[in-house]
Amino acid sequence: MEASTVYFTDFRCPVGTSLTEKLRRLCLAAGIRNIDMDGRFVAIKMHFGELGNLAYLRPNYAKVVADLCKEQGGLPFLTDCNTLYPGSRKNALEHLTCAQENGFWPMTTGCQILIGDGLRGTDEVEVPVPNGEYCKTAKIGRAIMDADIFISLTHFKGHESTGFGGTIKNIGMGCGSRAGKMEQHASGHPAVQESLCRGCHRCAKECGSDAIRYNEQNKAVIDQDKCKGCGRCIGACNFDAIYAQCDNANEMLDRKMAEYAAAVCYDRPTFHISLVQDVSPNCDCHGENDAPILPDIGIFASFDPVALDQACADACLAAQPLPNSQLSQNLAKPGWNCHHDNFKDSNPNIEWKATLEQAEKIGMGTRKYTLKKI
Repeated sequence: MEASTVYFTDFRCPVGTSLTEKLRRLCLAAGIRNIDMDGRFVAIKMHFGELGNLAYLRPNYAKVVADLCKEQGGLPFLTDCNTLYPGSRKNALEHLTCAQENGFWPMTTGCQILIGDGLRGTDEVEVPVPNGEYCKTAKIGRAIMDADIFISLTHFKGHESTGFGGTIKNIGMGCGSRAGKMEQHASGHPAVQESLCRGCHRCAKECGSDAIRYNEQNKAVIDQDKCKGCGRCIGACNFDAIYAQCDNANEMLDRKMAEYAAAVCYDRPTFHISLVQDVSPNCDCHGENDAPILPDIGIFASFDPVALDQACADACLAAQPLPNSQLSQNLAKPGWNCHHDNFKDSNPNIEWKATLEQAEKIGMGTRKYTLKKI
């Protein structure tokens, strides 16, 4: 497969310019107008942010994309699917309230919001996975599959289970219904290494399934029957006491996620945008965002989601860790086994390359790219 083109612009804004204008120019340069949107529904997939988390993309960015779609005669809407775990986005009513509290209104975004998998997270369509190896079908939110055109607008950041949350994760995990998310997470549940547990109870506070209790020695114990395998407790633990029991659980998650993303994008026009800013170490699904581990880098866009994620990852690997962050704190630990990989040094138990390997293997795109700066 030939190399794909990934377009890039940095965050520098001399007087008289703006980031929203730079995003618009980037989308135009990348060819968004080559998509025939006239009279067609356009799903713009993004994350509205968990309440308490401030690292999510601002609604101003969504408005740029929605306005471009409307200029081309499209009928855009913002969308995401409900979460697997309790929180502020577990059903459509709470999800919409969360989005509104975080600033996502038609006035600020230029379009309406539809929760992709309905009121309870059960409004799904089972669609085939092209060349699927681990998933033959994918359970995707119905509104997302009903759209004629699919655009992803992604906040690229770190992630405690997948290494980073990029375009493929935004699509694959984000578009899965609650049952679809469960299928992707079903490869293994975490466990606790008692000798490392400090009994701080942070993991229990993060657990949305009430699956963590404490024994007589004040050591965390995970109820495997209640656990949904979401991995939030792994990211919550500052002492590396929680780990995936199955050695390849995170790799399996990555590969299933790639296959779900391929199912969403298959056989319709797609376009993808990723902003590498506020690079927190963990998922935006947390009710907080830790200090960024890397500096803001820029905005990337491409028709190829695999090349886009690879370009964003390469830029992050080349960046210098920020002080007073989870990444720099890990690197400063005595005897730390440095991976020379900013994602693995932030969250050691991840296998982020598996996502891109699987996506490329099943024909979703290519990791080879040419970077064109705008």
